[in-house]
Order: sequence, then structure tokens, then C-alpha cells
Amino acid sequence: MKILLADADLSSRQPLETLLTQWGYQVVVSGEGQEALKLLTGADPPRLAILVNSLATADGAAVCREVRKRDDLDYTYLMLVLETGQGGLPRSAVEAGADDYLFSPVQEEELRVRLRAARRILGLRHQLHEAQEALAYQVSHDPLTGLMNRAAILDVLRRELARARRGKSPVGVIKAELDDFKDLNRKYGSAGGDSALRATARKLRAAVRPYDALGRFGTQEFLVVTPGSDIREALAQAERLRAAVLSEKVEISEWGRHVPEGEGQINVTVSMGVAASSRPQDAESLVRATEAALRRAKTAGPNRVELASPEELATL
Repeated sequence: MKILLADADLSSRQPLETLLTQWGYQVVVSGEGQEALKLLTGADPPRLAILVNSLATADGAAVCREVRKRDDLDYTYLMLVLETGQGGLPRSAVEAGADDYLFSPVQEEELRVRLRAARRILGLRHQLHEAQEALAYQVSHDPLTGLMNRAAILDVLRRELARARRGKSPVGVIKAELDDFKDLNRKYGSAGGDSALRATARKLRAAVRPYDALGRFGTQEFLVVTPGSDIREALAQAERLRAAVLSEKVEISEWGRHVPEGEGQINVTVSMGVAASSRPQDAESLVRATEAALRRAKTAGPNRVELASPEELATL
């Protein structure tokens, strides 16, 4: 583990540096406060820091305060080394944001124990962070396809529309629905339907542009948000996605044999509705325009793309 040792006194810093290196730490040293602050807030910062309070340009307490102001940093465990006999310093160290403090001269065994506790706390914080990220993913993503769920893709659309209104640029929306999904489920069972949904999601994810957003909107529906696309560009994107879904057969027996021999691959198609606007009233109105176009595509299709009508777009 990387650790920062900030001490202006070379005579006390060198023995500590040697000790920490012997204990297996990757030691980064600094002799003054501003340099220590840059190391703690720069790229690949140490997760542990031992800061002697009497540093030039910015004392250890000041460094602690500045680090704690940064919400964009991973947590750093900060230990202040204080001068013995100076009343009030322990309280001021904690108020500055230090996690722990030691008195100078630092005792080897006490430092070892404090560092062991610090590493345990950092490990627990890392586990908590991973659990929070996993929970956030579960809340915002569809478990079957791995795509964003309905709420998450609508949030993306709202953010893109807000950005588009500020920049007066268009946003395209494509709503896609698997054709004959009820018949597919009836013939091959729910496992076959799930396989078709997963395969379609993979094809769409591979075909969208890097800055587009894709989510599962309903049972057999997907929503694609295409920033910077006017109606013609959104239409071209929809046609490309439709062709990508049709490009190869879907293996619907990926979760076990639930189809007769020789019938494991089928053609899956999607119908799509497309709309675009630079100043819609809200995300829901833009989605409603795609739904109206999708209904026409399903009626005239399958495997078809339809645009929202000028009248539908005029109401946005």
C-alpha cells in the first residue's frame, strides 16, 4: 500500500521512511505542506498519510482540512503527528479532519498498531463502497439484459433534453419492440423469450454509438436516446439498429434445451418508432411520440421503422 510521509525534519523522517519500507509500504515523502496536498489530491494518491503538524507552507492540520473539502477523492486515512505537551492539539486535529493522531517522537510499536487499524478501516470502507456500487447497479439496471431499466433510461433522457435546451441541439429517441413476442413465448416458453430478449439487447448494445444510451423500457421494449440527432439522423440510426437485430439468427436454447432438435435458432425482428426534438415539453411527451410511431410500424410491419408525424412532433 502506498503511504505519504510528510515531515520537514530529515532526521526524524528518514528513520520512519526506513521503518515503513521494511513493513512493506510504498513510501512517498514530502518536506512541506503544499507538496503533500498536491500528492494527496493528484493522480493515484496514497490512501494513507502521516503528516507532521509543523510543515512549511501549510501545516498538517491545514492539509487535512483541504483534503476533506474534496468530495471527488477516494477516502484517505490521515494521521497527524503532534508535538508533546501542546494542549488542545488533539481536538484541533480531529476537527481538521484527521482520523488519528500520534505524539512526537513516534514510537515504533504504537505506529504499527495504528497503521494496522487504519488498514482495517480502509478495507471496510472499500467493501462498503463496493456494496453501494453493486446496489446502485441493481437499482438502475435490468437483471435480465444488463441494460438500464425504465427509470434509469428516462433519467438519461431528461438530462439530455436539459442539455439540448441549453445548447439548442436536438435529441432523438427510438423505441423498439420485439415483433410477435407473445407468439415466441407461447411456442418456446418463457426461457426462449428471455433468450431472445438477451440476444436482442446484446445486438443493440453493440450497434449503438458510444454516446447513445440504451435501456429496457418494457417487457419486450427498448428505448434508445441519441443526443445530437435530428429526425433524419435518428431515423438512419433506427434503420441501422433494425438491420443489426436482423443480421443473424438468435440462439434461443442458451439456457437449456427447451426447443426440439434443430429448432434452436430463429429470426428475431423489431419494429421501431422514432421522434426527435430540441425543445420538447418533457421526456414523457417525446416518448409518447415514439409510441405513436411504433404503433404504426407494428400495424404496417413487422420489421419496420416509422417516424412520428409532423403533427405529433409539433406538440412537443
